Formats: sequence, C-alpha cells, structure tokens
Amino acid sequence: MIPETFIRSNLQSLVFIAPEIIITLAIIILLVLAVVLPYQRLRLFFTILAMIALAIALGSFRLLPSASQSVAYLSELFVWDPLTHFFKIFFILAGALTVLLNHGNKEIGNLRYAECTLLVLAVTVGMMLLAAADDLLMIYLAFETMGILSYLLVGIKTRDVRGGEAALKYVLYGAFTSGIMLFGFSLLFGLAGTTDLAEIGRQVAAANHPQYRILLVLAVLFFLVGLLFKTASFPFHFWCPDVYEGAPTSITAFLSVGPKAAGFALFIRLFYPLFASVSGTSAYQAVSGLDWPTVLAGISAITMTLGNLAAIQQNNLKRLLAYSSIAHAGYLLMGIVALSNLGLEAVLFYLVVYLFMNLGAFAVVTAVVEAGGGEEIQFYRGLGSKEPFACIAMAIFLFSLIGVPPFAGFVGKVYLFAAVISQKIYWLAVVAALNTVVSLYYYLRVVKAMFFESVAVAFQPRLSYGFRALLAVLIIPTIGLGIYWQPLAKMVQQII
Repeated sequence: MIPETFIRSNLQSLVFIAPEIIITLAIIILLVLAVVLPYQRLRLFFTILAMIALAIALGSFRLLPSASQSVAYLSELFVWDPLTHFFKIFFILAGALTVLLNHGNKEIGNLRYAECTLLVLAVTVGMMLLAAADDLLMIYLAFETMGILSYLLVGIKTRDVRGGEAALKYVLYGAFTSGIMLFGFSLLFGLAGTTDLAEIGRQVAAANHPQYRILLVLAVLFFLVGLLFKTASFPFHFWCPDVYEGAPTSITAFLSVGPKAAGFALFIRLFYPLFASVSGTSAYQAVSGLDWPTVLAGISAITMTLGNLAAIQQNNLKRLLAYSSIAHAGYLLMGIVALSNLGLEAVLFYLVVYLFMNLGAFAVVTAVVEAGGGEEIQFYRGLGSKEPFACIAMAIFLFSLIGVPPFAGFVGKVYLFAAVISQKIYWLAVVAALNTVVSLYYYLRVVKAMFFESVAVAFQPRLSYGFRALLAVLIIPTIGLGIYWQPLAKMVQQII
C-alpha cells in the first residue's frame, strides 16, 4: 500500500510542473481539434491557441514558489532552483517564437502544420523536463523525449527527399550517441548504486580506487558523446549542416537554439555536480584524476575553428548558418571550460543573446524564401534596395553573431572571453579571437551581397506585416542587450 504522506507530497509537487501540465493539456486539445476542424482553417487557429497556451504557461510561474532555494519534487526526481526557472522560461520563449515563425512558413503545408505545431510544443515540454531533471533516469527520458520528437520535426515534409535524408541522418546519429551516453549512465549507476545526482556526486568525490577512476573517465567520455552531439560540437557535428539544410527553415531555427541550449543545460547539471567540486566562493575544481576541462578546451578550439573555416565555402545560407551554429557551440564551451561562476554566467547570458540573434537570422531566410526567393546567397544580391527593412534586420543579426558593438553578441562574447582569461586559459582566448576575425569574412559576405552587389535573380519580395513584426521583436533585444545589458547580467548572477 502506498503511504498517504507519499501521495500528499507528490500531489503538492504538481505545482512545480504546472507549466508542463498546461502545455500538455494544450497538446491534447489541439490534437482533438486537428481531427475535427478542416485543415484550411487550422493554421491561424492553431497558432492562436498554441500562443495562448504558452502565455498561460509563462504566467503560471508567478504562482510557483521562489526559486531562491533548491526544492526537490516528485520523489526527488526533479529539482526546482534558479537554473530550472531560467531554462524553463527560456524554452517557452523559444517555443513561442518558433510557433510564430512556423505560422508564416509555407514550406510546411496546411496538412502538416497541425502536426508541426504539436511537435514543437511537445519538444518544449521535453526540454523543460530535462532542465529540471535531477536523476539519471529522468535525464535520459527527457533527453529522448526531446530527441525523438526533434527527429520527427526534421522529417515533417514527408514527400521531400532532402528532408527525408536529413531526418534519417539525424536519427542514426542520435540513436548512436544516445546509446553511448546511456552506457555512461550505467557505469555511474554501477559505481554509486543510485541514479540520484547528489548521491552520485558524493560517491565520485570519495572514490579513490584506481578501478573507480577508470570507470569515471569512461563515464565522462560517454557523457560527452551525447552532449557534444546535442550541442553540434566536434567530433559529433557532422549531422548539423545536412539536417539544418533539409529541415524546414523555421524548424532549423528552433533546433539551433532550443535543443542546443538544452545540451548546455545538461552540461551544467551533469559535469559540475558530478565531476567538479567547489574550491572557492566563485571557482570550481575538477575531481582529481578527471581533467575533463582540458579535453573540453581542446574540443572548444577545434569546434569553433572547424565551424568558421567550413562556413567560408558555403553559398547556401542555411548551411552557412549551420556551420556558424557549430562555431558558436565552440564559443559557448569556453564558459563550461572556465570552471567558475563567471563562466556559467557567461554561458547563460550568451544563450539568451543567441536565442534572439540566431532566430532573427533564420527568420529573414524564411521571409526571403516565402517572398519568392531562395536559400542561396545569389538571391540576396541587391536585395537591400528592394526590401531594406529585412536586409537591415539581417545585417543587425549578422553583426551581433560576429560580436560587433553595440550589439548584444559583443557583450556575450566579452563575458565568455573574460571567463577564460580570468582562469588564465589565454591560448583558448587567442584561438577564439582569431576565429572571430575569420567569421567576419562569411558574415560580411552576406551583407556585401545585400547592399553592394547588383541583382542576380529577378524577384520582387513582399514581406507580410507578420514577418516585419516578428523581425522587430527580435531586433529590439539584439540591440537593447548590447546597450543596456546590466539587468540580464544581474539576473544570471543570481542564478549561479
């Protein structure tokens, strides 16, 4: 018989998953409506209902307890703390912006739009659960919930050959890396005899036997396989350009910010409690015998270098932004490598900035395609005279991705550079600075095509008012956080 106290405590814990419950109920309602309503009327109806559900989920945070202290809930499988609070709001914003971007994306026909919206909401729930998971089993279940539904999103255009190939590659890479990461989980479970992260952390800190050290090294390597895949980092980045090119552009935008941020949330959840210990008020020290920061520093340098060099040769803007996304994963790894509160704050700050500027760049690509253009750079030649607002917006997003002041990307990179320099990892800061210079070429190549080259393909773009409004919404924080970033900086300081 289940104890009454157990039932009561778990019922009280349901308040902590109120946002997930709201979005799940919305998915069920929308699923029923998708069967009843004619598909011609679904697009606007689904967009409105999905946005209402996400707005209610966001509003429900006001009813939740303060996140100033960690509270375990649902049999201690999840934890409510400032990090959970931050990432849940982040994923809701990413989901909402994707739903709006999907609405104007005619790549996804009316027949598939309902499924696409439902999958975006479901992936959002998976990411929110992953951010809060404090148990190896729940981490893996949330990780797979996010992953499997992401595979379906990539292949949403069932009759598209390019999309089918992208989905297949994503599935194969994902299944391989997920299985290896699960094996790493099993090693930790065998070592500690529990799936609770806190207890595993204590067991790891106390493990001095050489055989235990070998198991821990293997566990770290196997963990890295899954996390590097999800963040599109070397050497598990090969799927990224093909998947980003083959998926609908709005879905590509979602994958470039949502699951990537979830991967870095998992980095913070796993590596710092398990394989690092606090050595001061704002610094950490890797567990003896596990020099994973050095390994990650090398991966960070290779990832940003490979991403930037490969992007130089790209003529397809989605592939160019895919390699750019790989390079930015390398930049973000700098904050993880730093082993300090400043490094973690830099990661959170940059993720927020990256959400707006990267989604903005993909939104412009979507708008150009919908206006009759294409994904190749040739469609952007001379576009500045035909559609100045979209081109100015694209230039703002690209300058921010480079890290040029006064845009938000500059402030984000300053925090990342400061994190590694404060830990005296000077060589990594030099590599990142050189890569920033390299990235100037391919980003400015797009700007040059828009404003300084003659028209190559004759088409007359007409952006809808909805796209213009969405671009304006994304431009405001991209510029605003570059001029007045202190509130966001104070917020992330309170989280870590």
